[in-house]
Amino acid sequence: MTAEFAIQVCGWLFGVPLEFLLVAALLRGEFKRFPFLFAYATVGLLTTLVEIPAKINAVMYPADKLLVRHFATIYWINEVILQAFMLAVVVSLMDRAATHLRSRRLARAVLVLGALLFAGTSFAVHHTPGMHILGLWMTDWTRDMNFGSAILDLLLWMMLLSSGRGDRRLLLISGALGLQFTGEAIGGAVRSLSIAQTVNSLQLAGSIIAMLADNACLYIWWRTFRPAPAVGGQAAQAPGEGVG
Repeated sequence: MTAEFAIQVCGWLFGVPLEFLLVAALLRGEFKRFPFLFAYATVGLLTTLVEIPAKINAVMYPADKLLVRHFATIYWINEVILQAFMLAVVVSLMDRAATHLRSRRLARAVLVLGALLFAGTSFAVHHTPGMHILGLWMTDWTRDMNFGSAILDLLLWMMLLSSGRGDRRLLLISGALGLQFTGEAIGGAVRSLSIAQTVNSLQLAGSIIAMLADNACLYIWWRTFRPAPAVGGQAAQAPGEGVG
């Protein structure tokens, strides 16, 4: 077992249960208030379950180029899907935070068009037709996407704080997102540097940073949406409930 695969296994051991717990917590009713977040959590769980057997086969039979290429294809297709859902999550949260704005529809249109333009421009810049190793250019694109999403998440925080609504739940969700975006952007940059300089230790460091950030985000989300423990025979108020 390689060090990189060992890190991946650790990510599965912590991440998959958290994904199950998050989906289960949202199914208790909050999926109606946060449909895009629920969709992202569900798709994230499904894509992980699809990737696991493909990754194991690629590691067990590294000489089989078809299995290795099959996993790489699945991984990057899933990555594109997740990036699209994540962008939808951030935009939906910003739209939710902008309920006090008079020009909410205009702000929503500008936000959606701007996000799509940024994603499309970054893809066009990094896309290299004919390159068989997708990771050589897809890593740069996902890094840009995480960086752009981190900027949007920062704007979301500013909107929440300036509105004076004190919505603790939205603050927790956006804070966890900011942690994930920052970790994945740093991890992607480190991995890109390792590819350019063929330094394996940097590759491992980038993977660890991204894995820790992803699991931290999942944990915070689960703690935000999980049912509160019963107090005196009645359920305690969930984080952010009744606020804003």
